[in-house]
Amino acid sequence: MSSSFEKHQRRRLISSYFSVVLSIALVLFLLGLLGMLVLNAKKVSDHFKEQVVLTIYLKDSAKEVETNQLKTSLAMADYVKSTEYVSKEQAAEFMKAENGEDFMDFVGYNPLQNSIDVHLKADFVTSEQLEKIAIEAMNKNFVDEVSYDSDLVNLMNNNVQKISFWVLIISGIFTVIAVLLINSSIRLSVYSKRFTIKTMQMVGATKQFIRRPFVWKSVRLGIIGAVLALAGMAVVLYYLNRTFVELGLLNNPLLIGLLFVLIFLLGIVITWVSTHFATQRFLNLKTDDLYY
Repeated sequence: MSSSFEKHQRRRLISSYFSVVLSIALVLFLLGLLGMLVLNAKKVSDHFKEQVVLTIYLKDSAKEVETNQLKTSLAMADYVKSTEYVSKEQAAEFMKAENGEDFMDFVGYNPLQNSIDVHLKADFVTSEQLEKIAIEAMNKNFVDEVSYDSDLVNLMNNNVQKISFWVLIISGIFTVIAVLLINSSIRLSVYSKRFTIKTMQMVGATKQFIRRPFVWKSVRLGIIGAVLALAGMAVVLYYLNRTFVELGLLNNPLLIGLLFVLIFLLGIVITWVSTHFATQRFLNLKTDDLYY
């Protein structure tokens, strides 16, 4: 009978430990993903901003030397990431491939213009900067027109600001939820041993002596949960880096390493603090209150 009761208690204990580890791992994993999102938010927004193209259309009368000078000056400008010269023949081939038919068969000539596609650095993709660059280009007498999608730029910048704001809000909410969930799981684990705590206290054990094994046990569980969370984060990060190579998610290993260390320490600190206050609560309870 005693052996059966001990097995039952052991199973309950293992189940309690498992729930604590699982809670810690899941919460830290979600916090880690959110941390990766925060770290890479600017990188992702910069990637999409740098897809915006400012196209400079050249007059047919533009000389080759003038075109080369413009390409060189753009390549040396601090606001330009890359440029690409597109001849009118290349533009015609692109339209033919896109539409599935040769429009020149109907028109009889190529009405398109030679152009230079300019990809700007993300910090310069604003309506004000694009307008300034467009005016500067239009001052050249061999430039016919400068085109860019101003509505898309405004929409993108507004959305980036909104997303950044909500990511910070959600990060704060998730941090609070993480502490509450882990704290709740640990309190349930300590609650199952409240009679053991009170018995040790009645035979003269100090609070620090009673609290120590609970704290160390919870810290070990926190370490296990943190390691599982970090393993999950590493798998997700590896998959995202393979899928979205252009984002360069692993280009800053120092920040990623700091995030992993922070998540690991968070698992230890939260479990230590939660266990400290959970045991303190039961140490201060009267014997009659333990039954409620």
